[in-house]
Amino acid sequence: MSRNEDPGPQLRLPAERLRTPPHRRSPGLAAARLPPIAAAATESRVQPPSPGLSLHSPGSGHRYSSRATSLKCGTTPAPRLWGVGLSSAHAQGGTLPDLRASQNAQTPGLTTCLFSTVSNEVPEHPCVSPVSNHVYERRLIEKYIAENGTDPINNQPLSEEQLIDIKVAHPIRPKPPSATSIPAILKALQDEWDAVMLHSFTLRQQLQTTRQELSHALYQHDAACRVIARLTKEVTAAREALATLKPQAGLIVPQAVPSSQPSVVGAGEPMDLGELVGMTPEIIQKLQDKATVLTTERKKRGKTVPEELVKPEELSKYRQVASHVGLHSASIPGILALDLCPSDTNKILTGGADKNVVVFDKSSEQILATLKGHTKKVTSVVFHPSQELVFSASPDATIRIWSVPNASCVQVVRAHESAVTGLSLHATGDYLLSSSDDQYWAFSDIQTGRVLTKVTDETSGCSLTCAQFHPDGLIFGTGTMDSQIKIWDLKERTNVANFPGHSGPITSIAFSENGYYLATAADDSSVKLWDLRKLKNFKTLQLDNNFEVKSLIFDQSGTYLALGGTDVQIYICKQWTEILHFTEHSGLTTGVAFGHHAKFIASTGMDRSLKFYSL
Repeated sequence: MSRNEDPGPQLRLPAERLRTPPHRRSPGLAAARLPPIAAAATESRVQPPSPGLSLHSPGSGHRYSSRATSLKCGTTPAPRLWGVGLSSAHAQGGTLPDLRASQNAQTPGLTTCLFSTVSNEVPEHPCVSPVSNHVYERRLIEKYIAENGTDPINNQPLSEEQLIDIKVAHPIRPKPPSATSIPAILKALQDEWDAVMLHSFTLRQQLQTTRQELSHALYQHDAACRVIARLTKEVTAAREALATLKPQAGLIVPQAVPSSQPSVVGAGEPMDLGELVGMTPEIIQKLQDKATVLTTERKKRGKTVPEELVKPEELSKYRQVASHVGLHSASIPGILALDLCPSDTNKILTGGADKNVVVFDKSSEQILATLKGHTKKVTSVVFHPSQELVFSASPDATIRIWSVPNASCVQVVRAHESAVTGLSLHATGDYLLSSSDDQYWAFSDIQTGRVLTKVTDETSGCSLTCAQFHPDGLIFGTGTMDSQIKIWDLKERTNVANFPGHSGPITSIAFSENGYYLATAADDSSVKLWDLRKLKNFKTLQLDNNFEVKSLIFDQSGTYLALGGTDVQIYICKQWTEILHFTEHSGLTTGVAFGHHAKFIASTGMDRSLKFYSL
């Protein structure tokens, strides 16, 4: 409808309203002429969609654009409405209960701006009172009804059930008048900036305080760790000193023995051979008696093989059945020595690069004891056949005697001035043979920890690399760095035979149980077999190039020979043919041993594992 068109005879409006556009009319005048329900709201800030003639309906309290309103007789049109009125139901000639229906229809072009009668703000949950036709914020009118029970405008009775919700989209609250000017906006922004700066300053202060507290805590932690490390070191040293002094506290020193015993001589102190106890006639007689008994028993057995011994056909079918890698520390990997208890081969003894000695039970797969005290790696270990004692040797120049049940060191034998390279227990179980880089071999009493005798071959002047007793106990062999195998008479303490032939340092020697054969290995990738009766080499097992041999051992019957090094190989004696070969170790094999009657085979290696092989 254009500005000059006649709206029709049905719409009866005062002439002054037709002459004055709504946006030029004063708000007070417009409110004064609205019906009560429309007078409760202030004029909308929404401007007409376009300039033109504005009309006002006293029936609905709305203003309409003459360009967008299609007038009908007796009613107020609904489309394209704008203004401040509420009763859009009147636009369809309806009453207040029809308000929700017209709102839900969301008539196109309808723009409402509602203000609460009580708070004079845009309500969040608007509702209308059918008593006064005013709009209220539901929260405020409910409180007023609860206190007074009447409408706040005309004081007529009103209940919460009579309130009618107005379905409108959520309005955006206009800012207060104080924020509508540029100075007010600048002041608000300045306040916000000041608040942000103050908050940032507070956070920086808290961060600095937290950093100081963290620094202090880290310093305390570092100091505590240093104190703990120092105390642990002192406790270890005290325990070692106690273990060294405890066995010697009750010793009665014979009158013929000097007061300063070799057992308490420091590792770096010179050893005076005049202080040695010596081989007394009683000791020599004891050794001779034991040798006689062992020789007699061996002759009675003759050449018969025990019936319980595993046959070569069965032995050739052995495979790996177990592997244990948790015995020694992973930070310093490597098991360097292996021995089995002669009376119970289920008990395994190992020495590691982590300076520890470990006693392991094969049947229960449990560690029985971890023995700590050496200051360097453990290179040799021996199990006592009848007592719960074990022996260990190390490059720290000490030999330690351990009690397995107590997991403690009962003796420290200081027989050498340099690294101990070999260890062997005499058949009596009372004496210990050791070899060393100091070119000496020593014979010691395990009960007292004293060195009985200490001998070197002054003609060779070469370090000893290994030592092993003959089964009879009257002779023993040593290997040297200059490829020699020397046979010694224990009673006379003299070198009675030499076996040359190897090239490179001797790495291992082993006597057969029958007392006739000696097996030796060196860094020349070969194993030589010697006949002690004829004092000559009768067989050489030539291995692959660069094959290393670190361990040699015969089984208890003398039927099989095992060697460990680059891998594990088992040979049958007399034929000297290989019947078994294991390559399971990922590192160098350092020890190999037979179980009772060869029921199983055990091996250790630099890969930190203890492996078992059987059917």
